[in-house]
Amino acid sequence: MPDTSPDAGAGPRRFGWEDMFVAPDEDPRIDPPGADERSVLAGELRYHRCTLELKCAGLDAEQLARRSVPPSTLSLLGLLRHAAERERHWFRRVMAGKDVSRIWPTGDVDEPFTGAVADPALVAQAWTAWRREVTFAERLVAEAPNLEVRGHRGDRMVSLRELLVHAIGEYARHNGHADLLRERIDGRVGR
Repeated sequence: MPDTSPDAGAGPRRFGWEDMFVAPDEDPRIDPPGADERSVLAGELRYHRCTLELKCAGLDAEQLARRSVPPSTLSLLGLLRHAAERERHWFRRVMAGKDVSRIWPTGDVDEPFTGAVADPALVAQAWTAWRREVTFAERLVAEAPNLEVRGHRGDRMVSLRELLVHAIGEYARHNGHADLLRERIDGRVGR
């Protein structure tokens, strides 16, 4: 029976380029361009999206669905599904004003995490949904006349600028979770 304790498979902690997701000269993430505020914010968000994608790369359905520690439902697959839902909410609902349903409309707000099970079809669905929502969001940001465009977030109006800053913060926080999850799965670390 495999060891499922919190320290299972961790081995001795060490840091070196061989344990990193990618070596610096092979890193597909680029620093955000600094030409103007929109490109800085969009670039920073793109960087964090790519970071989440890197932290999930090369893992099978079981590894992606592996939970952190009981009773938490946190997993890389759950984070990916959650990111897809948030992208949909922020950019389709709030900024574009579209009346769209949740991607996983079970009525359970925690469905992205609780429904993240080791099923290759579910993993493919999560990647497809996330990429579709990211594509929509990138197009919306690129085509917006300015960062003061407003959308409805609950009972208040928010600007595209505020929403981009919020999205960057949420991705950054969840990428920290992804760091720990990935290190627990195979010992790989990264920034």
